[in-house]
Amino acid sequence: MVAGVLSAAGKQHRRAAVRGLLAVAGASATANGIGKPLFPRRRPPDDSVPFVRRLGKPPVSSSFPSGHAASAAAFATGVAIESPTAGLVVAPIAAAVAYSRVHIGVHWPSDVVVGAALGTALALGTRRWWAVRAEEPAELGPTVEVAALADGHGLLLLLNPGAGSGDDDAVDELLAELPGADVLELDAERDFTEQILTAIESSTPSALGVRGGDGTVLAVAKIAIRADLPLAVFPGGTLNHFSRDAGVTDIEDTLDAVAKGAAVQVDVAEVRVDGHTAEMFLNTSSLGGYPDAVRLREKWEPRFGKWPAAAAAMLRVLTQSEPLHLRIDGTPTAIWMLFVGNGRYSPSDKVPMSRPTLSAGELDVRYLRADVRLSRLRLVAAALAGTLGDSAVYVHRSVGELDVEVGGSPVALATDGEVPREGRHFRFRAHRKALQLYRG
Repeated sequence: MVAGVLSAAGKQHRRAAVRGLLAVAGASATANGIGKPLFPRRRPPDDSVPFVRRLGKPPVSSSFPSGHAASAAAFATGVAIESPTAGLVVAPIAAAVAYSRVHIGVHWPSDVVVGAALGTALALGTRRWWAVRAEEPAELGPTVEVAALADGHGLLLLLNPGAGSGDDDAVDELLAELPGADVLELDAERDFTEQILTAIESSTPSALGVRGGDGTVLAVAKIAIRADLPLAVFPGGTLNHFSRDAGVTDIEDTLDAVAKGAAVQVDVAEVRVDGHTAEMFLNTSSLGGYPDAVRLREKWEPRFGKWPAAAAAMLRVLTQSEPLHLRIDGTPTAIWMLFVGNGRYSPSDKVPMSRPTLSAGELDVRYLRADVRLSRLRLVAAALAGTLGDSAVYVHRSVGELDVEVGGSPVALATDGEVPREGRHFRFRAHRKALQLYRG
């Protein structure tokens, strides 16, 4: 029940509930399946507590350790790892569960103490294979002075009505704060770039603003860089990875930055496919099974949390995909999937959870090798053991440029969740301080 309440209380609390339940599963299995058979101990005698406090049918398994105390402590600790505030709420409930086992006379105090210690240790151990997402935004580039636009005068605000939940009240509030802005509602049936360029030509703005998700932000950011205009981001989509990592999730702070002309420089990345025009991306680009894994993860994440969903998605893709044979910076190899991130992602040895910097001019490159014996089995074993960073199957490095040439038929490339085109030769490059972003 507690897990259900947490799951309904937002994304961070949902992660807390999932981590808590996984910790409970481990604690219960360890205490009841391993601890009790290895350390048999009789329960306290019936007369150890008054008759009114006794259970009608006391358990007959080993008393040591307490499985209830282990599970309660594991859940509370798992929740606290993701959300300390929620952990403080859950902790008294866990303590009451643990104490109740002594109060009703089915456990010795030492059973409860050891069980609670076991559950706490196992919950803390989940950090080894499931990293805790850092809530702090990425480190961005230096501050720059850009146009200060009081009441939005000089701002071309681009709205994507198809992004996110379509919160009309939020849009109305934003427009009320920017009465002087020129507003364009983008038509999803027409090319965004053409619409934006036409609006810029007619209004000659001093800055661009955008309300939408990652895809909309990317479309506008490309033009902001091309036109040398600063960008104000007002997140309003289903996926807002860039705005979250760049620390522009608070609309009031962004409005204040627009009014004061406060901005920072942010890195972007590009990929050139078969020598054609480069495609910019703000978050990630990928080849192989990674795009499919991301789609599955995003589908399952609301129910299970990001890491469990990512692990399950990766397992599904690995069992169904074929190796991709290519050259990475001239070196022949075979991979299951390739991930290229704009900026440095963290942690380096687990599923990427956050982005600590967007100012170093770096590409975060990760790939899973398929040319290693028993690569699938070794990959799964390393992921479960929390030793992915030491596995020969997993390669991670930071570079400024990356050249990838695929053998055989063209393959699909995904950038920021979209699949713009197929190709055989991909050249990735980081662009340092390319985007001017309003941020307070």
